[in-house]
Parts: sequence; structure tokens; C-alpha cells
Amino acid sequence: MAKINSRKRHIIRKSDISRLFRGGLEEEIGTDTDLFRSTTVELIDITGDISLYLIEKKPLLMEYQDQVFPTLRGAIAHPFSARNIVVDAGAVRFMAKGADVMRPGIVRVSDDVLADHPVLITEETYGKPLAVGIAAFDAAEINAAETGKMVRTFHYVGDELWNLDI
Repeated sequence: MAKINSRKRHIIRKSDISRLFRGGLEEEIGTDTDLFRSTTVELIDITGDISLYLIEKKPLLMEYQDQVFPTLRGAIAHPFSARNIVVDAGAVRFMAKGADVMRPGIVRVSDDVLADHPVLITEETYGKPLAVGIAAFDAAEINAAETGKMVRTFHYVGDELWNLDI
């Protein structure tokens, strides 16, 4: 991810809030969208390839490649079960450095994982979110695979987005 600098922020209209939740987030995480609903949503203009949404002044949602998904802070504040890939303890140290998810480290894959859609990567022992990435394959293909890169990581604990001061 490129270096992120915040430029300005503004409150978005109710119609845009509706589009954000119904047209974007609901497509990705389903009914868990209700965890993030709010009447006050701000869009923060940042450099880089994502749009960041503040819910109650916290960076809980992002839009990446026209897909809305919770940030790691959002996943920690409002745990959800959709689009989840669980990795073993051996993968945690690599994930903390922004590594992509390789098949041998995957323990479980939720059935709703779709290729080219965002997924939340969590660790096996405590279920803590580690990263957000784009799945390279559908859930069935990931489960059938034995080797290879399954998820391209683009947001992880300790990256520019995680450390962004607002």
C-alpha cells in the first residue's frame, strides 16, 4: 500500500450513506452490516488507492476497488463472521509483516469467500483479525488447493492505514 496522508474529510449525505451500506457493505458481509450502521458517516480523502469512512469518528470502513469492507479497526470493534479465512499460529508472524496468505497456513475458510472480493484474515487461537486481503479463489477452490497464494494482503496490523492518525 502506498504512503497514506489525509487531506480533508466531510460528512456524506444520507443517500450516499444508504448506498454505502445497502449497495456496498451488505454485498460483502450480509446482515452483519447492521453492526456498522450510523447516521453520521464521514468520508476522509486520503492519498492511496482506498477511500476511508469514519463511523462515529472512527475509521471503521474502507472502499477498495469499488468494494466496501471493514478496516481492521472495524473488524475489531464489530466482529463479524462473513468472508473469513483463519490461519494457523505459524502464519501470524508473516501476516504481521504484510505477507500474502499461502495455502499451507490456512485452517478454515468460510463458505461465502469469493474470488476477487475482500476477506478478513484472522488467527486460529483467539480469532483476532490480522489482515484484510483480496481472495484469489472461491472458498471451494481454496479448500481443494494444497499449495499456492490464496489471498493478496493489502491492509494489516501495523501498516500505514492502521497507524493513520485522524
